[in-house]
Amino acid sequence: MIGILTGLVACFIDIVVENLAGLKYRVVKDNIDKFTAKGGLSFSLLLWATLNASVVMVGSLIVAFIEPVAAGSGIPQIKCYLNGVKIPHVVRLKTLVIKVCGVILSVVGGLAVGKEGPMIHSGSVIAAGISQGRSTSLKRDFKIFEYFRRDTEKRDFVSAGAAAGVSAAFGAPVGGVLFSLEEGASFWNQFLTWRIFFASMISTFTLNSVLSVYHGNAWDLSSPGLINFGRFDSEKMGYTIQEIPIFIFMGVVGGILGALFNALNYWLTMFRIRYIHRPCLQVVEAMLVAAVTATVGFVMIYCSRDCQPIQGSSVAYPLQLFCADGEYNSMATAFFNTPEKSVVNLFHDPPGSYNPMTLGMFTLMYFFLACWTYGLTVSAGVFIPSLLIGAAWGRLFGISLSYLTKGSIWADPGKYALMGAAAQLGGIVRMTLSLTVIMMEATGNVTYGFPIMLVLMTAKIVGDYFVEGLYDMHIQLQSVPFLHWEAPVTSHSLTAREVMSTPVTCLRRIERVGTVVDILSDTSSNHNGFPVVESNPDTTQVFVERANLNLVQRRLKLKDFRDAYPRFPPIQSIHVSQDERECMIDLSEFMNPSPYTVPQEASLPRVFKLFRALGLRHLVVVDNRNEVVGMVTRKDLARYRLGKEGLEELSLAQT
Repeated sequence: MIGILTGLVACFIDIVVENLAGLKYRVVKDNIDKFTAKGGLSFSLLLWATLNASVVMVGSLIVAFIEPVAAGSGIPQIKCYLNGVKIPHVVRLKTLVIKVCGVILSVVGGLAVGKEGPMIHSGSVIAAGISQGRSTSLKRDFKIFEYFRRDTEKRDFVSAGAAAGVSAAFGAPVGGVLFSLEEGASFWNQFLTWRIFFASMISTFTLNSVLSVYHGNAWDLSSPGLINFGRFDSEKMGYTIQEIPIFIFMGVVGGILGALFNALNYWLTMFRIRYIHRPCLQVVEAMLVAAVTATVGFVMIYCSRDCQPIQGSSVAYPLQLFCADGEYNSMATAFFNTPEKSVVNLFHDPPGSYNPMTLGMFTLMYFFLACWTYGLTVSAGVFIPSLLIGAAWGRLFGISLSYLTKGSIWADPGKYALMGAAAQLGGIVRMTLSLTVIMMEATGNVTYGFPIMLVLMTAKIVGDYFVEGLYDMHIQLQSVPFLHWEAPVTSHSLTAREVMSTPVTCLRRIERVGTVVDILSDTSSNHNGFPVVESNPDTTQVFVERANLNLVQRRLKLKDFRDAYPRFPPIQSIHVSQDERECMIDLSEFMNPSPYTVPQEASLPRVFKLFRALGLRHLVVVDNRNEVVGMVTRKDLARYRLGKEGLEELSLAQT
């Protein structure tokens, strides 16, 4: 079900974007062709900018005013969710609807974004909905799924949804599984592997089947993902051992440019947090970026004199502008197109299709446009813009190398465009294993597995030296208590006593109802777990009500909790009378009889590993008499990170 529904959502996005974007580009092209001869191209610029701004305005409005969590790619939020952090509304049906509509409008609006990253969020929402088997928005409840209404089961489903989203985006089922393992799931279950892989295969098969029918080739399953990089011929584009140092150098360049991208985006995001936090201002900024993107593209095309013969080219919307008859403007190939098609063109257009000046100017301008765009209040991904930037400077690098080596056969610009794309994406998002497999599956060529991995590793090492990866940086900016794979390297000097929350609010096994209500109503508590510290062998009743002096016993069942999951009513909505407050409640039914505990002298790395390996939310700290002295939560651990001057204590958001 996850695979089929994710594939169908991807088909819907792809078909709608193709038709709406095609309509927009045809209207603008006809207008430019008309006014090139008559004069008055300023009207064409105004038309292009107005169309972009209008479409993006709608996409930004629905995100800013209806569901803000649908902004961006959603990958940081899904990483946090799978890490064990509860992000409000992140896997709601309404979020999925806004995400799908928003990403369509963002891409059609001409922003420097892609539709592939949001598919990971979309797949996760679909999977979370299936695990619950109901929707409060639609007021439907399917009891057959009630067994899965638990946090642990829901996380497993969301892991499968994220993998299916990657598979639908790139046609890479193996890459989807590895992405879910490397970037998403914190608590991996070995039995999940084949199930998630199966969901990923079903996702790409569904997309492939539907798109093949849509394109009129029902038996030609050659569209496995939203983007297909095309086949790279190993015989024409192989590599030699002499090129390995060149690939490493490209990885260094990608790491530096990726770090620069992330640093600029960090300061821009800080500015947005401080000054552009109102929804109306966020919509205005998105419209401004859309208009500026169209203006920059138009001016770049207008000023370019890079004319190429149209015969034999695969340009979707060729603009002649001031070129001679039978020629088209090469700059328009990159700017006047959807980003996915521009990437494929840079990979596969024959040598000589682009002037070096065209590639250099496009790389410079698109770099800053993509950096400005990421973080807007629109649904959008950074995968494709990163690939496009890298493909442009990678192809430029290949052309330069061809000049230096006097046209050597191994200096094919398409091959270096692929390596540049991998280097740039790796330098921005810092993925290695999963991204290698994704790009191998998307190109259909295993030959480039080693050089791509080499480039990605180099880009990650160089980029990490300067600044964090883009997703981790935005998670940190949101002050989310995200736990990385390892504790900070200098944290061995800290103990559980120094990081725990204290004093701890404890309960007895047989407790007054009024006491429990008061504790749960107290919002000043810094932890939401309450140790039960004593045992009373008396009554075994769970809740006792007084009615006409007769005692009535009422026992809750696990089904009661599953029926209410995941939106349990707040304690403030439960009315408890004064007589009921004097009743006694037996907490044995609701407590974990064997919780994990650590001595207060336990080191921080040990506590950290327990949280990561066991998926804990609370860890009780005891002294040498086994008495509770503190409680460690995720926020207590996430407060500390390795900074320039050692461990730093951070302030974290209430999530």
